[in-house]
Amino acid sequence: MTRTEYPWLLPSEMMDPRGPELPGDRGRARPRRTVRDWVIDTLMFLAAAGVGLLALSASENVGNADHVVVIDTIVGVLACCALWTRRRWPVGLTLVLVVVSAVSPVSSGAVLVALFCVAVHRPFRIVAAVGGLSLVAGCLSSVIRPDPSTSLTTGLIATVVVILLVTGWGMLVRARRQLVVALRERATRAEAEAELRAEQAQRLAREAIAREMHDVLAHRLTLLSVHAGALEFRPDAPAPEVARAAGVIRDSAHEALQDLRMIIGVLRAPGDEGDRPQPTLVTLDALVAESREAGMKVTLDSRIDDPAAVPAATGRTAYRVAQEGLTNARKHAPGTETTVEVSGGPGDGLTLEVRNAAPLGEVPNVPGSGQGLIGLTERALLAGGRFEHGATGEGGFAVRAWLPWAS
Repeated sequence: MTRTEYPWLLPSEMMDPRGPELPGDRGRARPRRTVRDWVIDTLMFLAAAGVGLLALSASENVGNADHVVVIDTIVGVLACCALWTRRRWPVGLTLVLVVVSAVSPVSSGAVLVALFCVAVHRPFRIVAAVGGLSLVAGCLSSVIRPDPSTSLTTGLIATVVVILLVTGWGMLVRARRQLVVALRERATRAEAEAELRAEQAQRLAREAIAREMHDVLAHRLTLLSVHAGALEFRPDAPAPEVARAAGVIRDSAHEALQDLRMIIGVLRAPGDEGDRPQPTLVTLDALVAESREAGMKVTLDSRIDDPAAVPAATGRTAYRVAQEGLTNARKHAPGTETTVEVSGGPGDGLTLEVRNAAPLGEVPNVPGSGQGLIGLTERALLAGGRFEHGATGEGGFAVRAWLPWAS
């Protein structure tokens, strides 16, 4: 979160994460004054008192009656003391002081401070109205109680100039505070968006890892399940078949551990996939041979003259499609004929299709989440290709993918 090194040097309104107070904020708890607020309030009080003393001295020099001087003194002291409430009621206090200043010039310093506070804390519409009333009151004060040392015109011009300067200064301070608040909100929003992007990246990474683990391990674990089930239901099988099934189980378990170790290695070292080569279209023959050793009837029809010429990313995706198709055929239609067809070329794209015939007898109840087909669809779309799957007219099932192959 964005923090300030010296918060005690900021106004209390800037310390509130909701920003400066607005006129409609009813019941909003006011933040406590900071050290800067106390210093500024004290300086403002002293400045108002200094201007009031100058006005009082001018009133004495004019020759006003003693009771008038006493009344001016009392009004000036009360006006300066009232400035300590300007943060809570800036508009109301300013209006009262403006009316009083029309007949008591000693309170003119307090009026200027209150007007500055209104310009800082209120929008232009209110500032314009209060400033206009201050101009009227200042002009009346120059007429009702003129300064004999200056002409009426000079007094009026000086009053207008001072009020405009104070109002403009306050509006400038307000604009700067609004800019700081906007920048702070933008920084906070940027931090929140960065956190959301990080969470989204983590979620996408977890989904990618889950798809990769499914693609890698489902094939191996299916072999384990099939052969373990065969050993369980045929304990009287000949010794060569038992040895063959046990060998497949051992090899599949070893391959599954190798694949799992590779994925864990990637997790431990992001971007490093280890020294083990990734499967591509070149290793498709080995995948088919492994499925045949597991007892599947697989026919491979590859019309690719040089599988090594296929781009690595395209070949990897095609391999995963074939692997998922063979895994699903083994789980849901054991003992049926499965055909793997690969065709295409540079510029035409690569087409891979895996079809299996209708299952023989009752379809075994093998649990499946369907995440494999969803993951392959996402893989194909990310590669710029297409992926289709569904039942065939003869009761079988087929998966088909087309992947781009640049010429």
